[in-house]
Amino acid sequence: MTNNLDDDSVENSKAPLVSHLIELRDRLKWAVIAFFIAFLISYFFADYIYGFLVKPLKLTYQDMGYENPRMIYTGLTEAFFTYLKVSFYTALFISFPVIASQIYKFAAPGLYKNERKAFYPFLIATPVLFALGAALVYYFIFPLAWKFFLGFQTTGLETGLAIELEAKVNEYLSLVLKLMFAFGLAFQLPVAVSLLARAGLVTSKGMREKRKYAFVGAFASAAILTPPDLISQVGLGIPIIILYEISIRLAYLMEKKRINNDEDNSNDPDDNDSSNNDSMQNNTMDDDIEDIPETDFTED
Repeated sequence: MTNNLDDDSVENSKAPLVSHLIELRDRLKWAVIAFFIAFLISYFFADYIYGFLVKPLKLTYQDMGYENPRMIYTGLTEAFFTYLKVSFYTALFISFPVIASQIYKFAAPGLYKNERKAFYPFLIATPVLFALGAALVYYFIFPLAWKFFLGFQTTGLETGLAIELEAKVNEYLSLVLKLMFAFGLAFQLPVAVSLLARAGLVTSKGMREKRKYAFVGAFASAAILTPPDLISQVGLGIPIIILYEISIRLAYLMEKKRINNDEDNSNDPDDNDSSNNDSMQNNTMDDDIEDIPETDFTED
């Protein structure tokens, strides 16, 4: 009977194409407004945000004894477009909860009640896990990686000419964003696996059997997504392996929950009563048909 109610709710939520387009327009409107407001605020504080991203490099310079470190830009528009890029990605991160909620509200009428409840944890977990991945690379990977790269500077005694780093603002930002997005996306592994397991596309048993291939793939992905240094690759590969093990456990819990839901639906007394009532009605109709006297319409 629960399934019938869900079917009725979905059936009642159907609307003409024009209504869907109007709903989509309204949802996109609020998402764009939220992003635009976040972009304006981010651009107002763009220099502070960029200063926050540069701080690990500044501290590494200070720890290695370099005085008056600086960054350069070689094009007239480079610094301006760098600040625009900083504002864009900051606004995208800030407004993501609003954008995701608008997408969910547009798709929710077409989902069953249990499916709507299942999406709530994923909407919350996605930005939280992304922030954890970005924080890991910022506070742990950046200091180690920047120290490794700054180690290639020389005073001129070894090479005859001094080799010094003149970091460009745009190239530094591109490297920072690449690492942050790589770690942030890698931390989405539990969310992706949980959704696939809930849909029955992956199983915990299959993931355990392919564990050794997953470990190789984790370090291969880390080698592609990170700069060619061992620190960044290991720093991303190990968290992916840990997240993979967590995903196996989440997949097992999803399978167990799906089995319990199937058992509850099969043992639902309302469904049994409705099926019994249907069978009783059918039997009653058969008895009534049998009680009807036969009539001979043949002419004498």
